[in-house]
Amino acid sequence: MRLSGVFAALITPARDDGAADVGTLDRVIDFAMERGMDGVVAGGGTGEYPHFTVAERAATIAQARKRLNGSGILIASVGTSSIHTTLQLARCAADDGADYLLVPMPYFFNYSQDDLKAFCARVCESVSLPCLLYNLPAFTAGLTVETMSHLVESIPNLVGLKDSSGDETHLEPLRRCPASVMVGDDSLLLPALNAGWDGVISGIAGFAPELVGSIYRAFRRGEMAEAAAQQRVLDELIGKLVRMPIPWGARIGLEIRGIPNGPLHQPVAESRKAAIAEFRAWVGSMAEHYI
Repeated sequence: MRLSGVFAALITPARDDGAADVGTLDRVIDFAMERGMDGVVAGGGTGEYPHFTVAERAATIAQARKRLNGSGILIASVGTSSIHTTLQLARCAADDGADYLLVPMPYFFNYSQDDLKAFCARVCESVSLPCLLYNLPAFTAGLTVETMSHLVESIPNLVGLKDSSGDETHLEPLRRCPASVMVGDDSLLLPALNAGWDGVISGIAGFAPELVGSIYRAFRRGEMAEAAAQQRVLDELIGKLVRMPIPWGARIGLEIRGIPNGPLHQPVAESRKAAIAEFRAWVGSMAEHYI
């Protein structure tokens, strides 16, 4: 069940009232898959999952499975703030044909590492699907390297993890995990591959799949100078992206590339408008020269 490759963490398109726009999701999936992705993640951090109900998220997962129709791997993210809704969503994802579950830790309240171990064990034992642990400490309860290693060693169907901590000190110890290790912070893509990690689950790949994919594939071909050059372009993009809330950049980037995906979930402050304009110009230029 070892997982490797390049996976696009999809945005969740929104209607004017903020509800999930499942109809537009087909275009979002096609955009990524036509540009060489090995699969997609539905309902992850880039998909802004706290904004949507369990029913909306289940519908998104079901539609993604239908649209992929065997053409790629579907990873369904099932994080919520509560074990009850997480289990409900996990079972829906399993019933709707997800290939893997991505299990973020609960958010908002402060939990100990033992609490998180219990949470993860309960979710994984509720389904027969292979699961991936998701460390997203900027937005959820964070996991230590020791906890992540313990979990993948002790839970039979926990077959890998995605680390979005951006912590370079995680690269070497997590490489030794007996499971797939996927990088979730694009700034560490090439360093993670050099350290022996298996691949990437990338929000940036949702709107610039060619760029993220080119780094992974150049590395696998042994073309290290090309991989490093493309990583520098990716780092420049990240520098523009982080001047906004992260999902905004993914959604704006996809709109620039021809897929309108609905309103943002917060009004845009005047102080953000310059950063958004600069980002739009940069992505437009990148699309002409790099993708």
